[in-house]
Amino acid sequence: MNTRHPKVHDVAIVGYGPVGQVLALLLGRAGHDVIALERWPQPYHLPRAAHFDHEIARIFQAAGVGEQVNAVVDPVPDHYEWRNPAGQALVRMDWSGNGISGWPTANFFNQPQVEDVLTAAVESLSTVVVRRGCEVTGLQPDDEHVRLTTDNSDDGTGEVRARYVIGADGANSFVRSHMATTVTDLGFFYDWLIVDTRPHEQAEWSPKNWQLCDPKRPTTIVSGGPGRRRWEFLRLPHESVEELSTPDMAWRLLEPWGRTPDNTTIERHTVYTFQACWVDRWREGRLVLAGDAAHQMPPFAGQGMCSGLRDALNLAWKLDLVLNGRADPALLDTYTSERSDHVQHAIGMSMALGQVICVLDPDEAAARDARMIAAGADPRHALPPTPPPLLGDGVLQRATDGTRAANVGHLTPQYAVTHQGRTALLDDLTGGGFTLLTDGAGLLDALDAADRDFLTAIGAVLVPLYEDGPPPGGYLDAPDGYLPHMREHGHVAALVRPDFYLFGTATDGLALRELVAQLREQLHQPAATSDRVPAPEPSEAAAEE
Repeated sequence: MNTRHPKVHDVAIVGYGPVGQVLALLLGRAGHDVIALERWPQPYHLPRAAHFDHEIARIFQAAGVGEQVNAVVDPVPDHYEWRNPAGQALVRMDWSGNGISGWPTANFFNQPQVEDVLTAAVESLSTVVVRRGCEVTGLQPDDEHVRLTTDNSDDGTGEVRARYVIGADGANSFVRSHMATTVTDLGFFYDWLIVDTRPHEQAEWSPKNWQLCDPKRPTTIVSGGPGRRRWEFLRLPHESVEELSTPDMAWRLLEPWGRTPDNTTIERHTVYTFQACWVDRWREGRLVLAGDAAHQMPPFAGQGMCSGLRDALNLAWKLDLVLNGRADPALLDTYTSERSDHVQHAIGMSMALGQVICVLDPDEAAARDARMIAAGADPRHALPPTPPPLLGDGVLQRATDGTRAANVGHLTPQYAVTHQGRTALLDDLTGGGFTLLTDGAGLLDALDAADRDFLTAIGAVLVPLYEDGPPPGGYLDAPDGYLPHMREHGHVAALVRPDFYLFGTATDGLALRELVAQLREQLHQPAATSDRVPAPEPSEAAAEE
């Protein structure tokens, strides 16, 4: 009798929006066996998320779709402004040009177009299977893997097994409902009508992206991607959600802006309740949460989807090491500690902006306007202070007393450098992953064979930088690039993580060896064990799916 065993995937992703798609791309490109399960049979071809920043563009680059996504977005050419009804600027944020990640600072987009890019890229991977119209109805973790019960309208009930299950299944996450974690809710609730439109004419919108801070009706007016505009209207206290949700109300609110059925098509109108909350533990054994399943925030800073894609990259590089036996599964516990602190910054910033925008009392609005105008519309002084966007405690360099080292856990820049006659953004030359930047190649002599073997095993790339005339194997730094900053701080080496955040720095060769040793220790690198389940024998593999 031939006993057939169901295939055990490396990772099952429940939910296939942008977070699930990027996670599938990152893991699939790393060679892992991924299955994505999406309950809806067809992609949702209406707008939702509308903004991402330069860091997220770099994540798309890491997923191999940077240029393709960039071709369907609308980069911000100037400022993001808040104005009062008199037209006075309350805040002016400079979003022009490229950010530190080497991509445009801010980008507006139409989500279905970006999802089409991601979907096509995933479909090109033999390592990823996507099942649409496949709802997960049961979940049972055990010591070796997780068993998922699925319901497919075509095939009926089925079973999927995976070593790890990622819940990227939104605010009402099924995966989260099977975890014991609690939720911290800050009690921030506002209803807004979102109206996505396609103007029939080509027009110059000035300002292109702004907030009307009018106590009579706070309103957001921004790009919805190329050829599209989005309006958002705060629900007033005397209005019900039901009356705000009607097409007649959408047209009535658009009319003062010169938008009528004669010159505009409404693609979508819906009322969203903006919230501010996060899950307190994002990993429970082989179950992990990402995106809206782990956190929700108001959209005023444009960081909702951005935060979910940061989750995806943080989780992807850690899962890659664990699945390949290069790190202990305990590494995944740092996913919660690092990302939770960072996302709380994004939530705090979004709430601070919302508390300024959502003012309905005329006297309170007048006082707000006076205060912000007096601050010169400078966001550093006109807005409430928020904590810096740093990773929480996790895989970061330690000081001699064991505490977190100073100035680590922040996003690092990406410059265009030159290597072997080719000039390109750093990640395009290195292929991403851990990157060790050094001031010249001489410092690398401090590393012994064990250090180099470890760095090779985790896919680290050594990048010796030079101001001019690099020797073979060296990299020509960009003008005002990495070396001036490193030298200003007395650093001869900087170790950057695969998610672009700084692990740590070194001031000399001895410190470099210590830096590498710390990374090895913090990855909990096992001596001879692996979380990878042995592959089935050929006769068993024939029973896949």
